[in-house]
Amino acid sequence: MRKLLVLVAVIVLATSTGAFAATQAANAAAVSPTLQIQATIQKAVSLTLSTGTVATSHCAVSAGSGTDFQMNFGNVDALAINNGNCNKIAPATPGTTNAIYWSDYTLTPIFTSHQVFAGTTVTAYVSSDFAAPHDLIVLRSTTATSSTAPAVPGDMTAMSTTAATPDTVGAAGVTSGAALSRFIGVGVTPVNAATVSYAQQTATVTFTLTVQ
Repeated sequence: MRKLLVLVAVIVLATSTGAFAATQAANAAAVSPTLQIQATIQKAVSLTLSTGTVATSHCAVSAGSGTDFQMNFGNVDALAINNGNCNKIAPATPGTTNAIYWSDYTLTPIFTSHQVFAGTTVTAYVSSDFAAPHDLIVLRSTTATSSTAPAVPGDMTAMSTTAATPDTVGAAGVTSGAALSRFIGVGVTPVNAATVSYAQQTATVTFTLTVQ
């Protein structure tokens, strides 16, 4: 009976030490522990604005205050006498039609790890307009996705002010990492009224990158 008990004890000892063979070993020169790595991929999107490179003169795009970016057109007037900070188009009929101050800018959409992306677009609309009576109007190139600089007043038109119907500034099929040259501006109305404000005015444009 005593011999049987000794044999059982030896078998148990051999079995218990075998569980640690990968991380430690006696009478050996190497061990091979394993490590399981875990990570979960998530989709990512980025849309940045920067100063343009197409037009002769550019209004600088810089970090905003209360917004992500800002652009300052400087001093403007309805006869296009002031040069502003970038480009201008004189009114077709001085005193009747609007003067236009404009600049190009660059949009850079980046998206990663998306399985579907052929219908990707970039849209924009005026989410906070200039104060009434709107002596200033936010404009964009008539062909919203154009990369050709505007030449005459007819090449610029009012940007959408409705979130439900924004302007498409990057058509379906936008490529990740490919910079887009676009044009934005302000129209200065020639209206004479007691409500004309000579203080700096602001409007906000919201851009949306949608990957689909």
